[in-house]
Amino acid sequence: MLKYFFDYQLIHYPDKEITNWREAIAESCRVLIDKKIIDQTYVEEIIHCVEKYGPYIVIAPQVAMPHSSEKSEGVFGTAISFTKLKQPVRFESEDENEEKTASLFFTLAAKDPKEHLENIQKLSELLMTDGLVERLISTNSIDDYQVVMAEYN
Repeated sequence: MLKYFFDYQLIHYPDKEITNWREAIAESCRVLIDKKIIDQTYVEEIIHCVEKYGPYIVIAPQVAMPHSSEKSEGVFGTAISFTKLKQPVRFESEDENEEKTASLFFTLAAKDPKEHLENIQKLSELLMTDGLVERLISTNSIDDYQVVMAEYN
């Protein structure tokens, strides 16, 4: 299990309604900014990459993994934050038949390219755990989150 999922300072349940994917990315980065792991430059890089390449960060239904280049100037440490939105946000896609939405945001920041790839791999493996995504979608607070993660640890 990734250690970041037990650092509850990296877990975020916003009180406000998030209405679009840009706002969702910014909100998902907030705890990383607060802990000085990233700065606003990294947030802007992620948004720019999604605008340029499409919603590559939506890795499964309801799940986004915001990240940018491992060589970002706005990254000062390594961590993964978790943000659960009250309602899913929609990402524009070139394929009109493809609906991409997410309410779970696992935001990656890594100073080292090797750590970046390892974290993507470990997070992907974790998210394939049967039932975990559905359980996380049903959470509404850090207390709920702790109960779910205790079951999967």
